[in-house]
Amino acid sequence: MCGRYAASKDVAELVLELDIELDATAEPTRSVLARPQVPPPGQPDFNMAPTKQAPVVLTRAPRGAGPDAAAVRQLRLLTWGLVPSWAKDAKVGLRMVNARAETVLEKPGFARAAASRRCLVPAQGWYEWQVSPTATDAKGKPRKQPFFMHRVDGDVVAFAGLYEFWRDRDVADEGDPAAWLTTFTIVTTAAEPGLDRIHDRQPLVLEREDWATWLAPEGTSQDEVAALLAYERPGRFDAYPVGPAVGATRNNGEQLLLPIPREELHGVVDPVTGEVVGS
Repeated sequence: MCGRYAASKDVAELVLELDIELDATAEPTRSVLARPQVPPPGQPDFNMAPTKQAPVVLTRAPRGAGPDAAAVRQLRLLTWGLVPSWAKDAKVGLRMVNARAETVLEKPGFARAAASRRCLVPAQGWYEWQVSPTATDAKGKPRKQPFFMHRVDGDVVAFAGLYEFWRDRDVADEGDPAAWLTTFTIVTTAAEPGLDRIHDRQPLVLEREDWATWLAPEGTSQDEVAALLAYERPGRFDAYPVGPAVGATRNNGEQLLLPIPREELHGVVDPVTGEVVGS
């Protein structure tokens, strides 16, 4: 599963790289966090985690526009962890940070969003933890080595995602920003060869030529959506081990992306060769 990623670009960079027509990241939004988010929403975050607000790309008519308004590509701050519109409690989002590509069109919690509320989640890359086949920690459990995955070509990583609106009935005024919680989930698929030596799942990453089709709220058939959900192109990503600091959400900064020396590895499987390093 994808439970942590690096959203290291600022809003201005994302607007340019993703052909954004409307930057709505300054609009007031509801958060599920008890304390202020650090770094603040919309600022580069090298340790993006569930429940945080993150920049997300979606295509729909601007908020408050008339019924005939055209849909535009927007950048908005959404909370990671999908809360379906019918949910009784927003806490359900903690269990819905990922959606499996193989079943998303049928699962009740995701099907409606998959039909018309699809989004892109921009990132520099994502983290995953490899369970060691040989080394154990101080408690006798298999060691877990964090890796960072990123595009070989250096382009922005665009995760396929879904989003939903949840209305809090305890807030009487529908126009109050606190009355609505907008959330997203990241679609995952089977890990490609090499990355599957780190984890058996990976985010579904879409190419630029497919962004418009995925984002279109109308005019995209279920067959087209299903084809994108099955998309694969091995060889787009590189992976390298990073330090354990990324495991704590309080840690942040570009130092989390620094590769660790080979001599510091213990029982780590090289994703390219399959060799166990430091055994």
